[in-house]
Amino acid sequence: MAKLTALLIGMLLTCSLLLVTSQHRARKAFIELERAQAAARRHEVEWNRLQFEQTRLAKHSLIDAAARRDLRMLPVSPERTIYLGAPAPAVSAPVAPAASATVPPASPAQVAAARGVN
Repeated sequence: MAKLTALLIGMLLTCSLLLVTSQHRARKAFIELERAQAAARRHEVEWNRLQFEQTRLAKHSLIDAAARRDLRMLPVSPERTIYLGAPAPAVSAPVAPAASATVPPASPAQVAAARGVN
C-alpha cells in the first residue's frame, strides 16, 4: 500500500509541475501575441501616416511651388515654345518579292563563323 501511495504522490507532483509549466507557457504565448498585435497597430498607424504624407506631397500645387522656389523654374510661354514637325515619309513603290530567290537556312557552324566564334 505504501508503494501505491508513493506512486500516486509522485504522479500528482508530476501532473502539478506539468500544469504549472503549461500555464507559464500559455502566459508567455499570450504576452507575445499582445506584443505582436501592438506592433501591428503601430505599423498600421505609421502606414496610414505615410499614405497621407504621400498624398499631400503629390499635390500639383505643392510640386509647382517647389519647382518655382527651389529650381527657379518658370512656366513656358508660347513665344519660347518651338514646335518641330516630322518630315513627310518618302513614298516609294512597293517591292515585289523575287519568285525564285530562296535562301537556304544557315547551319549552326555558318552562324558561328559569321559571328567570329570558333
